[in-house]
Amino acid sequence: MHVSLYRAIEAVFCKEMRISLRSRSSWLVVLMFALTTLSCVSLLMQGDVLSPRLAAAMIWVILFFSLLSGAGRGFADEEQMGTMTALSVYGTSQAVLFGKSLFMALLLMALAMVVLPIYLVLMDVAVFSLPVLLLTLLMGTYGMAMAGTLLSALMAGARVQNGLLPVLMLPVLLPVLLPAILLTAGCFSGETHGSYLVGIALYDAIMTAAASLLFDFLWYED
Repeated sequence: MHVSLYRAIEAVFCKEMRISLRSRSSWLVVLMFALTTLSCVSLLMQGDVLSPRLAAAMIWVILFFSLLSGAGRGFADEEQMGTMTALSVYGTSQAVLFGKSLFMALLLMALAMVVLPIYLVLMDVAVFSLPVLLLTLLMGTYGMAMAGTLLSALMAGARVQNGLLPVLMLPVLLPVLLPAILLTAGCFSGETHGSYLVGIALYDAIMTAAASLLFDFLWYED
């Protein structure tokens, strides 16, 4: 990428960060949803010990539904505030895509860093490979954020109701969720599934390339 594109991506990212810190809506909605889900799971388990695979699945289910609660607001807020037109005029498609995606990835990763320690303590889950777990979270949340940003823009442009977001999101995210769950389960059980990291990396690369190509047609369709 050219230096100007990097600066444009940084400008969009900083804009998202400033708006989020000013209103705190994006952070609070996603955080409260995750904490509520975590509390419900903890109360329902009542001290029972989860298997590593089930414990890993619960973590990614929380992140998935947290993404649903936050991804749909990415472009809906722009329309409500009346800034969509200005963003389409002054912001290039690639800058908007990567700026918003990186912000959503940061939001999800920060959420994971808050929820994961609480989850491990409440569920009494041990971690045998923390570096692999953190790498899995980093790569998985990036792929989820990229897909969430693309689908959010698609729905905003097509004026589709937000209730369809889970229907569209789940099949798109299954290729990254399944290996992420298996990797996380391996971190909880002590088993190694290093080959799944390659699968997540491939998904991230394919999703980045596909989103970059499709977003140009979506952003400039009008």
